[in-house]
Amino acid sequence: MNSLVNGFLVVFSPRQGWHRIAEARSGLMQTLALHTIPFALIPAACWYYGVTTQGWVIMGDPVKLTAASALPMCVLFYLAMVAGVIFLGYMVSWMAGSYGTAGGLAKGVTVISYTASPFFLAGILGLYPVLWLDILVGTLVACYCIYLLFLGIGPVMEVPPERSFLYASAVFAVALVAFVALLGATVVLWDLGPTPEYTY
Repeated sequence: MNSLVNGFLVVFSPRQGWHRIAEARSGLMQTLALHTIPFALIPAACWYYGVTTQGWVIMGDPVKLTAASALPMCVLFYLAMVAGVIFLGYMVSWMAGSYGTAGGLAKGVTVISYTASPFFLAGILGLYPVLWLDILVGTLVACYCIYLLFLGIGPVMEVPPERSFLYASAVFAVALVAFVALLGATVVLWDLGPTPEYTY
């Protein structure tokens, strides 16, 4: 329950939320089990429902995916989110020594998982996909996640304020590279893995 409360606090009252998270000192499995894994289900499940029952409206009639083709793509989407949190959490931990603090995968995953809370919650929009709205909200959510990263890395990683900005900037740079790599992997999987089947 505390992880759920902290997840919402980080989104709606970031400073208070980050200080609660820093004081809780959650372990790796606790963060994954109580925050990352259930929160990542929100966008995966909502998008599955949205693309199979509502469909995208770009021009004309809605375009839907068949349930059989949407399921493996949404499962891969879910696994990519969880793996991305763990990978970026590892990078936060790996870089800790350069910024004068102790690392620890649990701390790193905590920072990234809670930073991604707005992204996970915005996945509710997938229930009714609207292209222009999703692009607009996605851009705003990405900016807010960056803001949360800059606010949270100091208290959770116990970094002095004068170093937390540089630390967060380095993590942000790694996240951008990881995002581009994920886009490339998506293109490859699109050709080799599950392909979408449309229904009208």
